[in-house]
Amino acid sequence: MRVGHGYDVHRLVEDRRLILGGVEIDYELGLLGHSDADVLLHAVCDAILGALGLGDIGQHFPDTDATLAGIDSRKLLDEVILKMVKEGYLLGNLDATIICQKPRLAPYIPTMINNIAEECRVAVGQINIKATTTEKLGLTGRGEGIAAHAVVLLQRDEKRLAAQRAAIIS
Repeated sequence: MRVGHGYDVHRLVEDRRLILGGVEIDYELGLLGHSDADVLLHAVCDAILGALGLGDIGQHFPDTDATLAGIDSRKLLDEVILKMVKEGYLLGNLDATIICQKPRLAPYIPTMINNIAEECRVAVGQINIKATTTEKLGLTGRGEGIAAHAVVLLQRDEKRLAAQRAAIIS
């Protein structure tokens, strides 16, 4: 087994869509970034890459790469999942927390869970996402940005691994 932790934060700005967990959130501000700036998926990618000992999302998808401008972070997660499977691991479970004062995220969390489970090719029960505020403290509490933490457990399962490798690589 391997454990990884990921963290990401992006500034909230006008004239950007707010995407979290692959879900477009109805809000007047969006996250600033080279990609779609999905802090949740970026934290998940970092957690998986960390568990594999493969660095972080910036090493694999640098913001200096013009081909990644505006990219859907689900595509980045898909690439990370391919790396995970090629390294011989499967996702055991994921626990993540989104930190923001606004907007209220509870109605969107089930769709985020479904999206991430689908991308990771695991059961919905293996994904847990929570949202919390900082009681108006710090950059997230002042509404300046949104942050996310993710923790993953990766495990080897040779039987499942062979089947999943065949499905993902084909």
